[in-house]
Amino acid sequence: MSPTSFHAAIHDFVTHKRALNRKYHNEARALDLFARALAAEGITEVAVVTPPVIEQFLASRPRSTPRSYNHLLGVLRVFFAWLVDYGMLATSPVRIRARRRTQGRVPFIFDLAHAQRLITVAAALPDNARTPQRGMTYATAFALLYGLGLRVGELTRLTRADVDLERRLLVIRETKFGKSRVVPFGPRLALRLADYMSAREGASEGDRHGPLAPAAPVFSFLAGRAIHPGTLSQTFLHLVRALAFERPDGVARPRLHDLRHSFAVGTLLRWYQTGANPAAHLLQLSTFLGHVDPASTAVYLTMTADLLDAASARFAGFAAPLAQRNSPAAPMPAEVS
Repeated sequence: MSPTSFHAAIHDFVTHKRALNRKYHNEARALDLFARALAAEGITEVAVVTPPVIEQFLASRPRSTPRSYNHLLGVLRVFFAWLVDYGMLATSPVRIRARRRTQGRVPFIFDLAHAQRLITVAAALPDNARTPQRGMTYATAFALLYGLGLRVGELTRLTRADVDLERRLLVIRETKFGKSRVVPFGPRLALRLADYMSAREGASEGDRHGPLAPAAPVFSFLAGRAIHPGTLSQTFLHLVRALAFERPDGVARPRLHDLRHSFAVGTLLRWYQTGANPAAHLLQLSTFLGHVDPASTAVYLTMTADLLDAASARFAGFAAPLAQRNSPAAPMPAEVS
């Protein structure tokens, strides 16, 4: 490989990352965007990239949030650090600092009543020529996202072979971190999913067609094509706007990913309410969600009012015996003779 060729260097860098079991789709697109922007300026060799070139590129790509800006900057920083490590550059031209992140987005947490209303209005969506079984499809999709905390992409990639109704298991493949996992589900979701699969395998655009092929997508309107995650998101936003859920001050408008967030928060809340130790079970939740470590899971555990109440009640129950023991009015324990 020529050490000065941008496209060759990017190709080898992305290949290296994917060999480490990283998907690197968004990062590859960012690097391709960078290469095309520099090519328009007549820059095609990595050796001639200077700090001002990096700064000019970042300024030309407006990012509305520090997180988006810092992601693009981070991709460039890792790429040029790799070039330095492999002797293609003496030093990295990335000198600019990341933007300071202000208060992060506070997600909307769906409680059970919110989720039930969403699923009910989704189930009432009418069919049309392009979307047969529309209501049942969206209702089942939203139920799985909320009830199992799946990522949207994991849901839309499900195939018939990934659904084991007898053992109540989903096989989740091609996850964010390149690992597969098995997700169990309870009897209520099993019944909903079984009804949906029965409807899917019973008719397609009015014609009987029998069982789906193992590789057929579970969530599909048109033969052989899975529902796009963006389509799910658009329908979700349309329904949420119509439902007009009341939002606490400072909480962002609901988005589809908040169903996964709500699953994590709801799980933690149930642990508090049932007397379980959340810290001792965090690894289990991390594994269920498909995270590589519990630190990634902690991002989802937003401190809501319900969680604060549950945590306060837990602490009060723990502290009450201590307070009673140290109270002046409390009887002293008998002396041991």
